[in-house]
Amino acid sequence: MMPVLLVSIDNTVLNFALPAISEATQPSGTQLLWMVDIYPLVLAGLLVSMGSLGDRIGRRKLLLIGSAGFGVVSVVAAFTPSIEGLIIARAALGFFGAMLMPSTLSLLRSIFTDRDERRLAIAVWATGFAVGSALGPIVGGVLLEHFAWGSVFLIAVPLLLPLLVCAPLLVPESRDPHPGRIDPLSIALSLVTMLPIVYGIKAVAENGLSLVGLAPVVAGLVFGVLFVRRQKRLTTPLLDMTLFRRGAFSGAVGVNLLSVTALVGCLFFISQHLQLVLGMSPLNAGLVLVPGLGAMIVAGLLVVPVARRVRPSIVVPLALTVSASGFALIALSGGQIDAGGLALAFVLLGVGIGAAETVSNELIVASAPAEKAGAASAVSETAYELGAVLGTAILGTILTASYRSNVILPDGLTAAQQHSAGETLGGAVTVASQLPTDAAAQLLDSARHAFDSGVGVSAWIGVGLVVSAALVGAIALRRAR
Repeated sequence: MMPVLLVSIDNTVLNFALPAISEATQPSGTQLLWMVDIYPLVLAGLLVSMGSLGDRIGRRKLLLIGSAGFGVVSVVAAFTPSIEGLIIARAALGFFGAMLMPSTLSLLRSIFTDRDERRLAIAVWATGFAVGSALGPIVGGVLLEHFAWGSVFLIAVPLLLPLLVCAPLLVPESRDPHPGRIDPLSIALSLVTMLPIVYGIKAVAENGLSLVGLAPVVAGLVFGVLFVRRQKRLTTPLLDMTLFRRGAFSGAVGVNLLSVTALVGCLFFISQHLQLVLGMSPLNAGLVLVPGLGAMIVAGLLVVPVARRVRPSIVVPLALTVSASGFALIALSGGQIDAGGLALAFVLLGVGIGAAETVSNELIVASAPAEKAGAASAVSETAYELGAVLGTAILGTILTASYRSNVILPDGLTAAQQHSAGETLGGAVTVASQLPTDAAAQLLDSARHAFDSGVGVSAWIGVGLVVSAALVGAIALRRAR
């Protein structure tokens, strides 16, 4: 559970540190999105390779290597002075993070052979994400109020040191008894499939349909076809493609992908709305989300006895319907919503996603043979991380585009101030602090209204994503028990 807590705290803390990073490093809107996106982008590209590598060399060994590397890079990121350096550090964190998450879920598959025990263990695993997400805003809020933004990266150190000491003593090693050889070409093909597809989606979301956006997507799909064809020919493939013929497996992966896309996109705009529009401190903004994260924990645990008796094709869509109502609450407000409304919306969102993802993750690992647990877990994590990329790329870029087109800048700004205030809300807040009172008030009012105009649109997209996930669950999981 230590790496689970680490990754979830790290992701939530970063969302709440965005305003401080924005003000300190003065990034463009694109640089800010890349700083957020590069970690899950690299992670998503390497998860399948790392999951399969863990099956071969040992899941615990890979977990320890990833933990050591993640800790060292976190310290480097904490003291990086520029946005370019942060983007590079986040990419390195993605490389080592790819070693962590498939190892945790696949180790649960090998340790808990009884399905009822495993379902509860996976509920606790999923709860670890919610607990970390709940702790992240509180711990991060305290750090951001008393220390520089780099302190949020140092949270990794006290979590990783006990892991490196205790894991060799407490966690049994497991691996595929007949692993076969590692295929470098398959690893390369998995990377050149994921990276251009995600880059292209970002480009299309930001600039509309154009050759710059569509060409990488097409290239990624071509490499994806080559990857699948190669896996079918290999005796010991990097990823066993027959897993996707099982409705429970592919349906659960689809539910994870769509629901996480919606959740991460929601966190991207909620954290900024609370701090930069409503003027809350990082700590108070984090506390607003704690009830929703607590609801996610409770729902994930309470769904375990329900899932023993009720089919996934019923449980998952009903849970996600509750989440859709949370997004609808934000969308119907048109983005003009107070802290109490956001707290209620996030409770509804947390209840649905907490219950649905406990069921879907258990289906993923139960559908795969034990010796392929690492690869199957990696597919589950790939859906999570690709969803994180898509959530920021689609909802975040729509939000940025709406802001750019609606913000009205006061006269008298320098070229640098115009660029900073016109790119992001955080930049506008920084520029406003340098202006006379009347001009500052004019800029802040315009910037906040421009930001909230995009929040309403993004929330409606969130409704569509969660409803789509519910439909996938109802159709693809109908034979799963």
